[in-house]
Amino acid sequence: MRISDALMALHGNRKKTVQKWKLTTKWGERINPEHVLAEYPRPQLRRENWICLNGTWQYAFTKKSSRPEQPEGDILVPFSPEARCSGVGRRLEPGRYLWYFRTVELSEIPEGKRLILHFGAVDQRCTVWWNGCVAGQHQNGYLSFSFDVTKYLKTGKNTITVRVQDDTDESCHCRGKQTLRPKGMFYTAQSGIWQTVWLEWVPDNYVKDLKLTPLFDRKEVRVEVSMVRPVRMEIRLFWEGDTFSHYVHRRDFEEGTGRYVCEIPLPGFRAWSPEEPFLYDIEIAAGEDMVRSYFAMRKFSVGYDGQKHPRLMLNNEPYFFNGVLDQGYWPESLYTPPDDQAMIFDIRKMKELGFNTIRKHIKIEPMRWYFHCDRLGMVVWQDMVNGGGKMNMMFVSYLPTIFPVLTTHVRDNLYRLFARSGRLGRRQWEEACMEEIRQLYNCPCIGMWVPFNEGWGQFDALRIADRIREKDPGRLVDHASGWYDQGGGDVKSVHNYFRPLRVKKDRRPFVLSEYGGYTCAVRGHIYSDSSYGYRTYPTVESFSDAFHGLQKKVRALEKKGLSGAVYTQVSDIEEEINGLYTYDRKICKVDPEK
Repeated sequence: MRISDALMALHGNRKKTVQKWKLTTKWGERINPEHVLAEYPRPQLRRENWICLNGTWQYAFTKKSSRPEQPEGDILVPFSPEARCSGVGRRLEPGRYLWYFRTVELSEIPEGKRLILHFGAVDQRCTVWWNGCVAGQHQNGYLSFSFDVTKYLKTGKNTITVRVQDDTDESCHCRGKQTLRPKGMFYTAQSGIWQTVWLEWVPDNYVKDLKLTPLFDRKEVRVEVSMVRPVRMEIRLFWEGDTFSHYVHRRDFEEGTGRYVCEIPLPGFRAWSPEEPFLYDIEIAAGEDMVRSYFAMRKFSVGYDGQKHPRLMLNNEPYFFNGVLDQGYWPESLYTPPDDQAMIFDIRKMKELGFNTIRKHIKIEPMRWYFHCDRLGMVVWQDMVNGGGKMNMMFVSYLPTIFPVLTTHVRDNLYRLFARSGRLGRRQWEEACMEEIRQLYNCPCIGMWVPFNEGWGQFDALRIADRIREKDPGRLVDHASGWYDQGGGDVKSVHNYFRPLRVKKDRRPFVLSEYGGYTCAVRGHIYSDSSYGYRTYPTVESFSDAFHGLQKKVRALEKKGLSGAVYTQVSDIEEEINGLYTYDRKICKVDPEK
C-alpha cells in the first residue's frame, strides 16, 4: 500500500486561503439565451407538438413561503442560480425559497387536447402554479415529473410560478456529491430548475407510458403501452429503411384498463454492443396520439469463461467492461451540461481513449445523455443518488481505505453507523430508487444498477438488490460498490486506489469499480490552487505514461478473472484534479496513441 498517497488524499492539500479561477468550456462560451438546450429532451418517448420553455425566466429569493411582491431579476433556465450560466450566481440556502416566474402566450386552446407541463429535474422540492392555481408538487431533485394543466388554461397570457426549497446536505434527501461546504471530492451545491422545461399538447386519450424490453434469447421485444383508455393501436418497427408492422385491436387490452402488452418476434435481429450500437426505431399510433421511441436487442448477464472464471457477459459472451467514472459536472453550469454537443464530446472522447463503459456516479443525467450513449455505443453502470444524514467520514472513508478487510464484517442494518437512522428517509430513498429505474428503463445502454457507493447512506443492500432485480430482471446489480459488501449482488465490487491491483476469487465476477485517480494540475486550466487526488504527476507527459502503464496492468488482470474496471475519472471537478481531461474540457492529459 502507498501509505503516503493514502494519507495525503485523506487529509487533502487544503490551504487556509484558497484562490479560485473561473473556467469555461467552449460550449459555455457560446450559449445563446434564445436557443439554450433546445433539443427535444426525452428521446425515449417523442412527440412532435411541443414547446421548449428554456430561456429567460424571472426569479426571486425569499425567507418566507409567501410569494414575493416582485421578481429580483432574470435567470436563464435550465441553469441553477448557483451556476454562472444562469446569470444569478447566488446560492439557495436551507430554509429559504427560490421563486421562478414566466408567461406563456396561448392564441387558442385546441378542442379535445390536453396540455402537459414537463420538468426534467428540479432540485430539490417544488410547488408549481399555473395561473395562480396549484398544478402540483414534487420532491426529488433528480427525477423528471409532469402536471396536466389543461383545466387552468386561458387564451392569451398564462403565468407559470415555481417555488423551490433545497436543504442540500442538511437533510436526508438525495443529494449526490453536492455540499454547502465544498472541498476535495465534494462539490458546489446547486438548486432549482436544472433540466429542460417543456409543454406538450396531447389528445384527450394519450400514451401515458411506454416500456420496451428486449427478450434476447427468445428473439422478441416486449412492448407495453399504457393509455388513459383503451383504443386501437398500430405498432411499427423500423430499421435501415425496412418496416415491420404489428396491428393491435382494442380487444387485446387488459379488460377495464388502458394497458396493452405484446411480444413481437424479431428473427435474425441485430444485437447492440459498444462496437456496433444498432438501434431499432419504434412508432406507436394510438388513436389520435403518435409517439416514437427506440430500443436495442442486447443482454447483460453473468456466466463463466473457458477457464471457469465467473464473468460479466454481453449478449451471452464474456465481455470486458473497460470503464471510466463520470460525475457530470461542468465549471460554468454545474449539473447542467452547457450544450447537447458537450454531452456528446465526453462520450466520444472516452470511446477514443478505449473505454466502452461509463459509470455514472451518483447522478442522473438528462435523458438525452443516455440517448447519446445508446446511439454512440457506451455501456452505462448507473449509480443511484445517495442520501442520508451527515456521514461519519472515519467510518465510510478513512477506515475502509486503510483497512478494507474490516468492511466485509459490518452489516448494513446498523443504520446509525451508515447515517440512516430515520425510517422515513430510508423509505423515501427506496421509493426514489424504484422511480429512477422506471425513468431510465428504456435506455438500452444501462447494464448495471449501483444502489450504494462506499457505504454512503447504505442500508439493507441485500433486500434492495432483490427489489431492483424484481423491478428490472434484465440488468445486473452491484449492491455495494467499493466496500461494506454484504455478499450479494451480481459482482464482487472493489475500490482500490492505493494497493497493487489484483483479483480476488469470489463466486461472483470480480470488478474494480474504482481505481486510478492519478492527478495532474494543468496550469491555466485548474479551478483552485487547492488540490485533491491520490498520486500526483508534475507533467501531462508523466501523467499519460502512468495512465497507460496502469491500463496495461488492468488488462493483464483480465486473464486472471477481472471482468471490468472503472478508472477515476473523465474530467477534473473543482479541487479534484484526477481527470483525464481538465475541468474545462480543453486539455486531454492522455496521449490516445500510446
